[in-house]
Formats: sequence, C-alpha cells, structure tokens
Amino acid sequence: MNSHEIAVLGGDGIGPEVMAAGIAVLEAVDARHKLGLRFSVHQAGAMAYRDTGDDLSEAVFARARDADAILLGAMGWPGIRRDDGTELAPQITLRMRLGLFGGVRPIRAIPGVPLPLRDPRAARMDFVILRESTEGLFFSKDRGLVTRDMAEETLRLTRPTSLALARMAFELAGERATRLGRPGRVTLVDKANVFRAFAWLREIFGEVAVAYPGIAFDAHYVDAMALDLIRRPWDFDVLPTENMFGDILSDLAAGLIGGMGFAPSADLGMDHAVFQPSHGTAPDIAGQGLANPTAMILSGAMMLEWLAMRGAGDALREAAGEIRAAVDQVFAEGLRTPDIGGSHGTGEVGRRVIAALG
Repeated sequence: MNSHEIAVLGGDGIGPEVMAAGIAVLEAVDARHKLGLRFSVHQAGAMAYRDTGDDLSEAVFARARDADAILLGAMGWPGIRRDDGTELAPQITLRMRLGLFGGVRPIRAIPGVPLPLRDPRAARMDFVILRESTEGLFFSKDRGLVTRDMAEETLRLTRPTSLALARMAFELAGERATRLGRPGRVTLVDKANVFRAFAWLREIFGEVAVAYPGIAFDAHYVDAMALDLIRRPWDFDVLPTENMFGDILSDLAAGLIGGMGFAPSADLGMDHAVFQPSHGTAPDIAGQGLANPTAMILSGAMMLEWLAMRGAGDALREAAGEIRAAVDQVFAEGLRTPDIGGSHGTGEVGRRVIAALG
C-alpha cells in the first residue's frame, strides 16, 4: 500500500477545531479504503508567532514542502501582528514560495442548506472560481510604496503564470463536463475595458482556448460578474480571474451557498498543493465547539481527488465522492449548524458525516 504524508497546520482560533473534524472524516475513509494517509502536525500561524517569533518557521516550511499534500487551518488573531502592523499570513507565504498559482474555490449548493436566493434554480448552483494566487495586485504584498502624500501598489501578470492558469481553467472545465454531464464553459473575469493588463490576459486565454474546442470560452467584466452572481449564478461553470478579484468574488459566492462554512478551497501548483476552508479564525466563537467544519471536510475531499489525479489511485477519488455524498445526506436530513440558524456543533457534524459514510 502506498503511503501519503499529509502536513497538518491547524492554525488559530477555530482552525484546530474544524481541522480535528476534517481529519476524523479522512481517517474514516482511510480505514475503509486503506488509502495510506499519514498525518504530521506542525505549528504555524499567529500563536506560533506569539510563542516563537515566527509564523512559519523554515523547519515547518520544509516539512510542508516535502509532504504529499498540506492541510491548512485558518490563521491569524486580533492583536497579534507584525511590527509594521500587517497581518500574519503563512498561507500567502506558502502560495508564493511553493508556486501555488491556482486557487480553486468550488461553489456548490448543498441539499438542505438554506440559500439566500429564492429562485428555485439556485439549488443547482455548481461553479468554480479559479483565482490566480501569486500575482495580480498581491504581487505588491510587502513591496508597496508609501509616502506622506502617496501610496502605490503594483498589479503584475506574467505570461508563464497566465498560460498555466488558462490551461488549468480549461482542463478543470473539461473534467467537470465529464463528471457533471453538461457542456464545459470558461468565463474569464477581468476589467479589460479599462486596464491594458486585462486586455492582454484576455488575449492569452483566447490563444489557449483554441486547443480546447469542446469547451466554450467567453469573458465578463468583474463589476458585471458581481451583479450576475446574484442574478443568475446557476449559469456559470469555471470563472478564472486575477488575484484580488478572486479574493473578493470568492466571499460573495460563499454567501450564495450559506456562508464561508460551506466554502472549501485548494491552492494548486505544478508540484504542491494546500487545502483549506475559505473562512477565517472566528475569534468570537473559538473554543466553543460551534464552528461549522463542512468547508474543512470538503477541502479534505478535494485533497483526495488531487492525490488521485497525481496517480495515487482511484480509491482516493472514490473516497472523495463518498465524503461529498455524506455531507449532502446529513444536511438534506436536517443537520443545521449555528451559522445557518441551527444548534449542531463542530463535533456533531463530524460524527454525522462519518456515520453517513457507513
């Protein structure tokens, strides 16, 4: 049996709580399918910074880099910041240092979870925001020019990363078309009517689209997309976009499916990957067992699929499907977490999902 080392960085606030539930579900499918998952736990984040002066030590980074995949909890804490006042963000450090350019943010309506949109078509929402995660406006992180009279940040896109993002978008659309039994479509989200950089990016996507004749391709201005994600989110499939745009639209889209507690994510590169819920550390409920671990559980399923795509075996892909089906089942049967008006806490969600796995 092959072994897969998973580096676990539980993080801060509710991070360790939801991580425990997520790992419990992964251990359940591991026992059932003999997947060979091995979890190694490491300290990173705001509390690590408080205790050691480093939010992501070189030793921890090396263990994460050398693992087969990384599970990451939310990181950060009020009052714990760098000397310059900026937030601690080991997750961004990992993206930059490991070249994790593709931020995959699935947005899928889960049966039984109350949705803010009243249109019955909202129940069939199933699209992906593909956020470029290493360039764009985030290129300026820690590099911005600030004077008394001016502040300046730089947006940068490069051809190699843009080409890789475009290929990832079309490959993802193709995979989804096969799995969902519907035509694949890539819709680039940009601001090409104002900025030359986005017109240039649109040209690159058009070049790549030629190699994928079975996948439809179009583009949408980001402001119009913000409107249409409210008006008709069920019409979209794969939405690649620049870093900052993706950061903002991901949160808006999470609101369409019940909130951040239902929004998993993955940051993918050529050789490495990080899987984490999209939510933050939620200091107001940390330690109370109230956090919704669904996004963490679904992020674990994404990790299994990624490992399967890299040749780890179909059993991991099957296990990922079982996790999603179990999540759908328990919410369809009436499970309700506090973030959607219920009282079922973190541990209860994990236990019910494991029970539904059979």
